[in-house]
Parts: sequence; structure tokens; C-alpha cells
Amino acid sequence: MGITNLNNTHLDNAKLASILDAITTLEIALEDFNINLSPQDRKRYGSINEQNKLLVNKVYDYNKNQPNLSAPDLDWQEFEDDYNSRRNLEGMISRFNSLVTKLVDAKTLHDYDNYHAALEDYAFTSYKAGSSASGFQTKQADLKQFFGRSSAPKKPDTETPESESV
Repeated sequence: MGITNLNNTHLDNAKLASILDAITTLEIALEDFNINLSPQDRKRYGSINEQNKLLVNKVYDYNKNQPNLSAPDLDWQEFEDDYNSRRNLEGMISRFNSLVTKLVDAKTLHDYDNYHAALEDYAFTSYKAGSSASGFQTKQADLKQFFGRSSAPKKPDTETPESESV
């Protein structure tokens, strides 16, 4: 028999409610930052790559340490506000991505457990259907649709979060 019950940590109703409330609180707190770019806008504005981040950081450092070398026509307060917002959002995104990865991993183990338990139940159903036990032939016919013509069952699809460049 294979390894089963890979994740025995389950959400009870109180913990689930607490987590959902926290997510709602975050959604409300982040409302001002809920900007929905179109795919064309994402392509147009792109994402700042590491080389360009270094440029922005160097310009920021020069402005802070040698402001006399900075372009006088730029709104340096807005530059600093953008710089700090970007840095703070980047940190939050990193933390959220880490949480999402952990949640996906936990879900993957639950999916694995469910799928293999369902296969075990199907094997039992097939056995009982072969013995003409009442109701099992109908159940087997209903479940058989999920299996291809080969005798080996298909592996479950694994879901991964969509990643966006930040």
C-alpha cells in the first residue's frame, strides 16, 4: 500500500473563518492599490528588470547624497514616494508569493490524498461490482467515465498559481 494522508492538517470552521476575515481585511486595506492593468498596458509598461532596478537605486542614492547633481525639473518627492511604495509593495508581494506557494503545496498534498483514496474506493467498487453486490455495478459504471481505455488510471492535474513578473 502506498503512502497516504500526506497532509493531516485541516482547517476547522473557526480557523477558516479567521483566515477569511484576515484576507478580507487585507483586501480592504489594499483597495487603493487595486489597479487592474489590461494586457496591453502590462506589455506597454512592462516590469522593471534587475539592471533597471540598479539604475533607479543609483539615481535615488545620488539624489539623497548629492542632490546638487540631480535634475532640477524632476519632482523628487514624487520620485521618493514611488521608490518607497515600489519597495514596500515588492516586499509584500514576496511575502504573499511565499504564502501562496505554501498554500498550493498544502493543497497539492490534499489533492494527492483525495485522488488516491478515490482510486482505492474505485478498486473496491470494481471488486464488489464483480461479486454482483447491490448498487456497486451502477456506481462502477458512473465512475468508469473518469478512466481512459487503458487499464492505468490517469495522473491528476496539478494546479500552480499563475506567476506575474514584478
